[in-house]
Amino acid sequence: MDFLIKIFSYDFAVRAVVVGMLVSLCSSLLGVSLVLKRYSMIGDGLSHVGFGAMCVAMAMNLAPLRVAVPVVMVSAFFLLRLSESGKVKGDAAIALISSTAVAAGLIAASVSGGLKNDVSGYMFGSIFTMRGGDVPLSVGLSVAVLSLYIIFYNRIFAVTFDESFARAIGTRAGLYNTLIAFLAAITIVVGMKIMGTILISSLIIFPPLSAMRVCKSFRAVTVTSAVISVVCFFFGILSSFAFETPAGASVVAVNAIVFLLMCLLGMILGIKRSAAEKESTARGKDFLN
Repeated sequence: MDFLIKIFSYDFAVRAVVVGMLVSLCSSLLGVSLVLKRYSMIGDGLSHVGFGAMCVAMAMNLAPLRVAVPVVMVSAFFLLRLSESGKVKGDAAIALISSTAVAAGLIAASVSGGLKNDVSGYMFGSIFTMRGGDVPLSVGLSVAVLSLYIIFYNRIFAVTFDESFARAIGTRAGLYNTLIAFLAAITIVVGMKIMGTILISSLIIFPPLSAMRVCKSFRAVTVTSAVISVVCFFFGILSSFAFETPAGASVVAVNAIVFLLMCLLGMILGIKRSAAEKESTARGKDFLN
């Protein structure tokens, strides 16, 4: 308890935990759809775009977050369009856009006098980069992402589970695919301050994959992924303070440990289900129904 009191006596730690947990929640919810649709690496690509946009913003003495959000959203739109056109495959489109953005950012940083401390923080993640003025905007964007996800949950579920069927019943699949990409873009830009360009995509990938080891339904995976993400972020920040390790790396390490534990639990549950099915078959009963 004394350790927790000491940590939360620092304003920057409170800001990091509040914003980080909201970002983790948004990332895990969107991550379920992105992983199932095999768009999980879009997070990595958009984070590189965000890094390039922030470098350019700093070189021009502009607010990085306010510049990066619209740039990354536009990039997400073009990324989807390139992938859907079939002319450029999804992974190639991500590499094309992300590498160009990073190159532009590094050139801008070089022309303006080299990489500053803030730029390095965006690359590798640092809780110290979360300024007091950034919190209202970050919280507002995170709440907007959560609100839109909840409002359009049924549509997002439809285009994630079976996009062809969703189109057949009149759902505008393209619109909701774009919405998912836009929400992911906002979440990634906000989370880059804490997790860094290199590690932010882990918040999208790890929690859904962990939840999928033990859950079968979309709703169960979504809820479990959200819980895992928030808990892992909290304990990751605590371990960062306790062992004086980078915050982003600590969060990823905790997520990796939980993923391994979920894999083990999934194997145990799978063995039990298999044994139950064999027993039910032998008795002429179906336990699953």
